[in-house]
Amino acid sequence: MPKKILLIGESWLIHTQETKGFDVFTFDSYETATDWIEKAVTDGGMEFHHLPSHLVEKNFPATQEELNSYDAILLSDVGANTFQLPMSVFQQSKKCPNKLHMLEAYTKNGGGLGMIGGYLSFMGIQGRGAYKYTAIDQVLPVELLPGDDRMEHPEGADIQITALGHPVFNGMPAEGWPQILGYNKLVAKEGAEVVATCCGDPFITLGTYGKGRTLAFATDCAPHWCPFEFCDWDGYGILWRNMIHWLI
Repeated sequence: MPKKILLIGESWLIHTQETKGFDVFTFDSYETATDWIEKAVTDGGMEFHHLPSHLVEKNFPATQEELNSYDAILLSDVGANTFQLPMSVFQQSKKCPNKLHMLEAYTKNGGGLGMIGGYLSFMGIQGRGAYKYTAIDQVLPVELLPGDDRMEHPEGADIQITALGHPVFNGMPAEGWPQILGYNKLVAKEGAEVVATCCGDPFITLGTYGKGRTLAFATDCAPHWCPFEFCDWDGYGILWRNMIHWLI
């Protein structure tokens, strides 16, 4: 059976207001940025499943057994509040299972869990990713900063490979990678393995939790932090397939 990969996040709704003289009107749109990572996964013969941020409340696996059916789970640009504040809790004060506790148990029992950088990943913009002090904070191979952890590099920033012989870099060049435009600043936990850095900070960090494996990828998997030059680069798909294979 092909390996099943679940990506949670990488979606957003846009509410636009236009003013034209006397008249004001609004319109809404919905977008995702999964094309590149989906292609990387499916080109590797794996099943790609996407759970958009706004559907986490409704469609997140209802049981631990259902969650455990995935070989690897990736969280990308979706904050902790989306998992922990369903409307039944926020509006009706009803108890419900903690989805982040379920993800912690998933990893502890042998699943592969990765977090991909972004404005609502790790701690993110104004600290609104809000994963510090949650169950995911225990699982990740990195320590999270207490506030806004963004490192913006509009001039472009280079990636340095620190463990070229590692399996996540099979078939990858040692240098000449496209630059990125920003990342989340992280600190590797004791025992974690930093296999790539950016500006001296951990860029790809690998670790274990219980029987499972964990990954922290400090930048986005799509624009804007991961520019089109990186997303369309031949090495993009190789890198993501390697990292996912390592996770599972």
